[in-house]
Parts: sequence; C-alpha cells; structure tokens
Amino acid sequence: MDEIKREDIKQEVLDLYDDYAHNRVNRREFMQKLSLYAVGGLTVASLMSFLMPDYKGAIQVKADDPRLKSEYIHYPSPKGGGTMKALLSMPAGATKKLGGIVVVHENRGLNPHIEDVARRAALAGFVSIAPDALTPLGGYPGNDDDGREMQSKRNRDEMLEDFIAAHDYLKNHESCNGKVGVVGFCFGGWISNMMAVRIPELAAAVPFYGGQPASEDVPQIKAPLLLHYAELDTRVNEGWPAYEAALKANKKDYTAYMYANANHGFHNDTTPRYDKAAAELAWKRTIDFFNEKLS
Repeated sequence: MDEIKREDIKQEVLDLYDDYAHNRVNRREFMQKLSLYAVGGLTVASLMSFLMPDYKGAIQVKADDPRLKSEYIHYPSPKGGGTMKALLSMPAGATKKLGGIVVVHENRGLNPHIEDVARRAALAGFVSIAPDALTPLGGYPGNDDDGREMQSKRNRDEMLEDFIAAHDYLKNHESCNGKVGVVGFCFGGWISNMMAVRIPELAAAVPFYGGQPASEDVPQIKAPLLLHYAELDTRVNEGWPAYEAALKANKKDYTAYMYANANHGFHNDTTPRYDKAAAELAWKRTIDFFNEKLS
C-alpha cells in the first residue's frame, strides 16, 4: 500500500493509540489489538510507523533558530524533584522585560515536540520555561515509550511542585516582567489547572485537554482560564461539566472552546491525531490571551 493517509485510518485506531499513549494498554496489547485493523494492504508495522511521533519532520522552530536565545538551565524545586532541568527560551536581543510562560509537557517528559512549542512561545514574544519532570530519573530518555514508563514512577503531586517552582523561578528572572502564565498539554493540562488552584498570583492558565481539579478546589482559582477541549476526547471531557458548573458557581473568569471532530492531542503536530485547523486556531487564541494577560 502507498503511504498511509489520515482518512485511511478508522477512529477506533486513534482511540487505541490514545489508550496506549496513556498506559491503559501495554505495547503487546496495543500491537495485538492493532492487528485487527491491518487489512486492505495495511500492516501492523505500517500502522505503528504511521501512529508514532515524527519529531524530526515536524519541528517548526529549530533549536538553533537565530531569532531566539535558548539554553538549558537548572532551577531549585525543594518540594519536588530537587534540582530540575528546563529549556529557557526568549527572543534574541529583547530590550524590555517580557511576560513569562511555563510550558508543561505531556506524560512522557520534555520531548522534542514540547521543546518546539516552548520555542514557539518565545518567538511570539515571551520568555518561556519548559521543565523536564523526568530530571530526577535522568531526564527524557529519547523515546516516548521509556519516557511514559519513567514518568509513571514519579509522584504526580511532586511533579506539580516542580512546575510551581518553575513559575517562581521565571517570575523572578531578570528577563521577565513578573507576570507568568502556564500552558500545558494532557498531563500538562492537569498541571495548568492545578497551578491555577495553587498559585494565587498566576497571571493566566491555558490547559489543553487537561484533567480538571476537584470542584472544592475551584474557589482558590484566581487566574483567568482559557480551556481547549477536543470533541472526540470523551475520557477527558467527562470531567468538564462538573468543572464548568463549579467555575460558574464561583464566578471565575474562564473561556472554553470545544474543537469539533478533534482528538485528544490535536495540537501535537507529530502524530496523526493532529488537526491543523484546530491546532492553529487554538494556538492563536492562546497567544492572543497571553498577550492580553501578561503584558
């Protein structure tokens, strides 16, 4: 068969990949179930190749982009992992202090895609910090399978402390104007919601398809929220009605978008779940929101 196209793939295959990417099925089970869809010229190997992330081919802003100053730094996280590694990026030659953005990865560590997203945020005129929650275990291992396994070994609340510490580091950085927001994806979406709960001075939070905080935590939220959800992401969306009811009941400042026919992970342009139109619109809304709240 010629190169696989998105329209060749049934939604059930993407749902199966979502189960695999979130550790609900192991690799062996994933391949066994995937074999059911290896018909009409499709093979398990070709389906696997199609579904796995393409980090090299999808980078939008290269690591050595001359428009940016990017470097790896270490910052203290005494309540979390101790000393954390992160990618710090900002526009080259910036002459004024900039709003700050904490960029939070998915459930597999700081992979090349999230580093790319952090550089995109910097290119939009912010100073961004993208921590690697896998730092205490040696850092992102170079592939997502091992990264997911490593991240599952860390305590979720301790990782939250690591990103709260990143906020504090960035807020006090010499290049930051003191206003810091957060954007996160999947696991990072939950972190973004929880940072809004935990950090009274957080200037803005943008969770992409993230798990929601408990309703009793919502009164603590001070930051304005911009929430992105995918219509086909039934797992995460189950928690949205209760969250929205709590946000309304507590008169919180929020805007939520549901992207039609989009899958969980639609912003990640390295996998076939990527929805170009939805991703570009969501990112424009995100940058516009940060421009408003962090200036």
